[in-house]
Amino acid sequence: MPTNSLPALALSGVTSGYDRSEILQDVSLTVRPSTVLALLGRNGAAKTTCIHTIMGMVPAYRGAIQLFGEDIARLPVDSIVRRGVALVPQGRRLFSLLSVRENLTVARQADASDAGPAWTVAQVVEVFPRLGERFHQRAGTLSGGEQQMLAIGRALMSRPRVLLMDEPTEGLSPQMIDEVAAIVGRLRDAGLSILLVEQNSRIALSVADDAAVLVSGRVAYKDRAAELQSRPELMERFLGVVPGEVPTLA
Repeated sequence: MPTNSLPALALSGVTSGYDRSEILQDVSLTVRPSTVLALLGRNGAAKTTCIHTIMGMVPAYRGAIQLFGEDIARLPVDSIVRRGVALVPQGRRLFSLLSVRENLTVARQADASDAGPAWTVAQVVEVFPRLGERFHQRAGTLSGGEQQMLAIGRALMSRPRVLLMDEPTEGLSPQMIDEVAAIVGRLRDAGLSILLVEQNSRIALSVADDAAVLVSGRVAYKDRAAELQSRPELMERFLGVVPGEVPTLA
């Protein structure tokens, strides 16, 4: 059973890739329980590869991936999901011809004894009232922001203990970006442990507790998010954020 003494998710010396090419190299990261780790980096830094490796979608050649102390590095995707890891994928990847209700119910996981607390459709709609207003509408007809809410809601229906989010603000309006960030904060406060891959460093660092930066598949920096925010020279070096644009916590 998970305890506060164990990391929610821990990668130790993980190397992974495609067709034996090593894209992610000797990566070690820790997501503490009920916190957000922002995984940052420029395009091509292997952030999505990292998330896909955790999910079992990309093979880990070396290293360990532990979920509350259990090594999941070489388990199939469905076993990882049953143990309580959920992915909000880049691009949302909804069932566009299914309704909001159907997208949520198809993801329901009832027999996952090792997973997190069960979510009902009613609870998801309580978090995302707009989905209730679109309940019988096809997912493909929703706005971008509504589709992102549905993608997060669908992930919650699989009863995660750890939530992986890959570029959740991509293509959204500024107002919706702030709304998604607020949702991430609320889910963290409700007890979820979250690994947030995000190109928008301002948003990521505003909601994250910890931060790590990937450069060409390797961890170039990791510390508390507030510490990275306070280092404009590192923000510029690793992320291309000029000193005058360094974000600050509200």
